[in-house]
Amino acid sequence: MAKKRPQTKAKRPQLTDGEIPVVGAREPCPCGSGRRYKACHGRTAAHAVTELVQRPFEGLPGECDWVALRELVPAATVGLTLKDGLPEGVPAVTLATVLPMAWPALRRDDGSVLLGLQNDTASGDISRDLADTLLRALEAEPGTPVQGRRAPADGPRLQDLLDAEAPFEPVVHEGFEFWVPDAENATPEVAASLERANAAAIPTVRLQGVEAAYWCRTPEKNHLRWVMPHPEERLLDALARLHAAGRSSLGENTRLVGSFRAHGLTVPVWDLPSEVGAQDVEKSAAEFAERLTEALAARTPLTGDERRARGGLTNRQVTLS
Repeated sequence: MAKKRPQTKAKRPQLTDGEIPVVGAREPCPCGSGRRYKACHGRTAAHAVTELVQRPFEGLPGECDWVALRELVPAATVGLTLKDGLPEGVPAVTLATVLPMAWPALRRDDGSVLLGLQNDTASGDISRDLADTLLRALEAEPGTPVQGRRAPADGPRLQDLLDAEAPFEPVVHEGFEFWVPDAENATPEVAASLERANAAAIPTVRLQGVEAAYWCRTPEKNHLRWVMPHPEERLLDALARLHAAGRSSLGENTRLVGSFRAHGLTVPVWDLPSEVGAQDVEKSAAEFAERLTEALAARTPLTGDERRARGGLTNRQVTLS
């Protein structure tokens, strides 16, 4: 019998970690190891994708407003400016709190792009997921939505794509008619989604005299939710000093009731009487901002009353993200 010739395997081209694409967990790893992706380079990729970024919008202009639009505001838009300018055929890029059918992004018929902010993301870095969606939307065919996916672990973040010097100026809307240029001629699916979204939207107004403070109306009472950039521990100390001194309210029958924690920032919340509108708290909010600046500068230890006030505020803190 003839001897069997030894089998030889062609050498696969060597790939660096950065060149290995993301594939299904049970598929062979593209590196050529013969192992499944999840047992090979997928381990590193999974860790990078799921690792939580505490402040995903840090370094972007208007970080506090990014957090508010992500977690608190129903209907708002902001024009975005790209570092490298707009590609040919893309007249504008607009950030929107939410899009019809919960699309991550939409390339309109005129070539402009709407990027949705309040979508579920596949990784622990919202900024990277949004950047990936934005890049795909810029290349999508006009008139098509962009579907969600897991962003590459080494992909760019919003901080890499957006102009850090450009202003970030949210426009709050009463409803979601900004979804379509002509709401009356929207498709039945979009029209139904628009109707549902408008019915659920809580009336919201952004204050003009201070940054990232949003008034909203609910059936029982109104609220002011104010996203603040200060380090959490320092801010809670300052709020406790003001609260213990009886200087934490925004006027008669208003009170500081607690705070949210969202994307690494703290969001104090005030209860307001139902008859108090956004214009009614503009002056008192500006005055509170001055008191808060003074309290933030204090470095003396908290008194007993202030520590108790701080404990009460901490006990009423809710984490949103």
